[in-house]
Amino acid sequence: MVTIEDVARHAGVATSTVSYALSGKRSISEQTRQRVERAVEELGYRPHAGARALASARTNTLGLMLPLRPGVDVRVVMEFVTGIVTRARAFDHDVLLVTQAEDAALERLAHGRMVDALILMDVEAADSRLARAAALGSPTILIGLPDDPQGLQCVDFDFAAAARLAVRHLSDLGHTSIGLIGPPPSVVERGTTFAERLLAGFHGGAERLGLTAHVELTPPTHAGALAAVEALRRLDETPTALIVHNEAALPSVVDSLQMHGVRIPADVSLVAICPADVAQSQSQPITFIDIPAESIGAVAVEMAMARLDRPDAPVETRLLRPTLSEGSSTAPRLTP
Repeated sequence: MVTIEDVARHAGVATSTVSYALSGKRSISEQTRQRVERAVEELGYRPHAGARALASARTNTLGLMLPLRPGVDVRVVMEFVTGIVTRARAFDHDVLLVTQAEDAALERLAHGRMVDALILMDVEAADSRLARAAALGSPTILIGLPDDPQGLQCVDFDFAAAARLAVRHLSDLGHTSIGLIGPPPSVVERGTTFAERLLAGFHGGAERLGLTAHVELTPPTHAGALAAVEALRRLDETPTALIVHNEAALPSVVDSLQMHGVRIPADVSLVAICPADVAQSQSQPITFIDIPAESIGAVAVEMAMARLDRPDAPVETRLLRPTLSEGSSTAPRLTP
């Protein structure tokens, strides 16, 4: 393994000069700095994480707390993680993933000098992690929008606006009765913030437009999707349009409609709120509102790095606005 002493010998300088060149704590001549950098590159030297932390007060690691709770769609979650990891590498940072949600995990990350900043995912409306994270004082970014962020920075998709956009699109097509095949009951019951905001946007949008609105909270299973479609079909006023925000159930919803001889969009229009790749993997081009999971993850990293550089900067919340992409699954309502 290449050591800092090897670099010093190769560059013909003192070990302390190599340390100064790498940490930037003292000024050295440009010529000397370039000699050190060439030696580092030629030898493939990588500073030890602990030594780097002592020299620069940074570990070049971000902590990502991602509790794997019931109802979590791992495939979608990994898109957020991909965005976080990819953007972190652009800042020369690694990502340490923690799947626990206990205070002890926060303590280990922050007080153990293991990470420079924290990113918390799967944030609940009254999340027990937030007060502890705020008290620790480490830069912390929430992917989610809790009732009380405790002074922490937040980034998320604007789920309420997405639901309103979907409702408006279907209303403009003449649909007056709309069903929502929503997230799993377990996700709603534990107060996950995206689900609460989505439901509020759906009900509020429908009420403002004078539409009839129905919600079926749907387990992320084939049986759950079939049951949700059946429940909506049994209503006195069967919805002529559906909004689906349940990535795991979406293919089964489409299959169930086809099984009942319901044509999309001739008999029922359908809008999905999901990542683009989920919508584009369906058997027909789906009208969808993209959840830009990778972009949200990337923004969380950028906010964390900005906080490291400017600890006293104002706290902010960023909500990424929704956009709708039209496919062949929505059409004007056909009146009898």
